Amino acid sequence: MRSDPAPRVLVVQHEDACPPALLGAGLEAAGCVLDVRRGHLGEPVPTEPGDADAVVVLGGAMGAHDDADHGWLGATKELIRASRGADVPLLGICLGHQLIAVALGGDAAPNPRGRQAGVVPVGWSPAAADDPLLGAARASAAVGVHFNDDVVHTLPAGATALAVAPGGELQAARYGPRAWGVQCHPEADVAVFSGWPGTEPHVAAVADRAAELAAGWAPLARTLAALARQHAGAR
Repeated sequence: MRSDPAPRVLVVQHEDACPPALLGAGLEAAGCVLDVRRGHLGEPVPTEPGDADAVVVLGGAMGAHDDADHGWLGATKELIRASRGADVPLLGICLGHQLIAVALGGDAAPNPRGRQAGVVPVGWSPAAADDPLLGAARASAAVGVHFNDDVVHTLPAGATALAVAPGGELQAARYGPRAWGVQCHPEADVAVFSGWPGTEPHVAAVADRAAELAAGWAPLARTLAALARQHAGAR
């Protein structure tokens, strides 16, 4: 039996350069305890949420179908399916968003329009207005930081699109009552973004809007923490 009263958030990290950063700090500020599993360093990624009150799957340079080259991705997909099935709040970011789609029967592949990079407007749909997780972010986040070559092309059955980029690419989706994915990087501050190869032409624009980006996406951590606390209280 768990003895700690704080909600526990299981975080799957795929690269040193893609930490939970702003999202992690926001969750901790809201009283959550992070359990970060670094699959790329050989740390075990569980196939079930166990006593986690929420699960976050972060981004990375690999693709959502690259299980053969990155062995923990298979376990991550099992974790995704188990978390969705158990109604444990689940959030995927960039690659994490694509992994959720693939794990649940959808598909992700290279964007035919090419890489999305830098500050991109978020095209929120009406369905996001009362969404349990992203509704608050919809009210405050007009733009998001992107850096991705792949996008979700096919949503799994039952999923709902919550945001679409100006070019038509899916930006956010609800994959179940307590499961979501976002293609942008609400967790990335300027220091994280500038550490990714190829971002150099976009760093200045991200830095110029850093305060707006941080404030706009801050509700995401607070709302996810509240959902995790609800889950903890229902045990």
